[in-house]
Amino acid sequence: MLFNSFIFWFFFLFVIVLYRQLSHAPQNRLLLIASYVFYGFWDYRFLSLIFISTVIDFYAAQNIVAASEEKKKKQWLLVSIVFNLGMLGFFKYWNFFIGEFSELLDFLGFAASVPMLDVVLPVGISFYTFQTMSYTIDVFRGKTKPTNNFLDFALYVSFFPQLVAGPIERSSHLLPQITVKRKTNGHDFSEGFYHVVTGLFKKVVIADNMAPLVNTIFARPINDLTGPEIIMGVYAFAFQIYGDFSGYSSIAKGIAHWMGFDLMWNFKNPYFSSSPSEFWTRWHISLSSWLRDYLYIPLGGSRGGLKKTFRNLMATMCLGGLWHGAGWTYILWGFYHGVLLVVYHAFEGRKSGSEKNIGRISMMLRTFFFFNLVAISWLFFRAESIGQIGDMMFLVVTDFTVTKFTIYGFAAILFFTMPLMLFEYWTERSGNLLVLLEARWGVRFVSYSYFIVMLIVFPPLISQEFIYFQF
Repeated sequence: MLFNSFIFWFFFLFVIVLYRQLSHAPQNRLLLIASYVFYGFWDYRFLSLIFISTVIDFYAAQNIVAASEEKKKKQWLLVSIVFNLGMLGFFKYWNFFIGEFSELLDFLGFAASVPMLDVVLPVGISFYTFQTMSYTIDVFRGKTKPTNNFLDFALYVSFFPQLVAGPIERSSHLLPQITVKRKTNGHDFSEGFYHVVTGLFKKVVIADNMAPLVNTIFARPINDLTGPEIIMGVYAFAFQIYGDFSGYSSIAKGIAHWMGFDLMWNFKNPYFSSSPSEFWTRWHISLSSWLRDYLYIPLGGSRGGLKKTFRNLMATMCLGGLWHGAGWTYILWGFYHGVLLVVYHAFEGRKSGSEKNIGRISMMLRTFFFFNLVAISWLFFRAESIGQIGDMMFLVVTDFTVTKFTIYGFAAILFFTMPLMLFEYWTERSGNLLVLLEARWGVRFVSYSYFIVMLIVFPPLISQEFIYFQF
């Protein structure tokens, strides 16, 4: 079920009406059933994976707390980590690593037949495995207390608004909201409505209308493209992936609010960042904070001098790239962002305190410059192969032919995205992501009217799945 489909809203209407009639415990049972129905709608066969993961991590956490020896605690933690990473590795990375191993054998002169499996990637597996792993790790670290209620924990793992594309919720944040009685009020409805409407606008109006431009550019042979067309396609994808993923996170947050839950912010105006470290506190926050807390810091973080810090940054970002997909393009994307972090870290470390106090114009230029660095990274992310990346980058710097398609493409990008960027600039300047909720009624009326009219007037010709479902 897609958030931008009628069948989902019929499903949600049925759930929310029944939900309102129930007390706390029955509400949780209803949400658990609804979550399994929601996921089973994609492919019922993979419900067993969520259930098995839930059982293993629930009992691993119980045994971690019950164990009197540190060695046994570590053994149970290892059970959780090995199972989750093993499941993720098999379904997501088996064919990638087997294929690379086969090519290596061929390169060395060994004729080997390595088995490739027809493995289907379960929707959202990267999200719920990281979520359940963080639970057992936090229990082991003593940062969260395990629940004794299996059904409540099962709801934490499978909560349908954020099940298939995040945000990756920590147990310390979401689980207490499951175990206590929830109350909703008018503000919850207003905030939920804001998140749902803006999320649908980002997904349907921006992301899905950018998709034809992006798909055309990346599907055409390199000989049929020009440099400006590629640049246009990269910019279009920058807004497609932002509108798509932040739109999903916003809708998830909105429908959760209507049920009395508060999911974390996963995006905070990321394209207004002026440095990579700032970008990763604004983009896919649940993943970047997960990588920081469970990978970067355990590797040593910024302790041990610059060389080790840079090593840890590069390792974290390359693995973050691999999390997104089984391909060298994703690893290159992560490597590129690691290089940006290292370069900016080294450069900013040499600044004096006075140099950091820069004017508004200078900050705008830095923000625009960094946005273009991020846009380059989206070429790596979207390209089908390393070869396509090389061909496209070569064409960008050698061909300057402007076609009608280029002009129409840039006009479409400006038409669809400029109002959103102006709106986000308003929230950025105010320092309040919910400033619209506090604005005068006339401002709210005009804003919501614009979002809704655009949803009605400019639906995409072809509805697109959310990009992050493949991760």
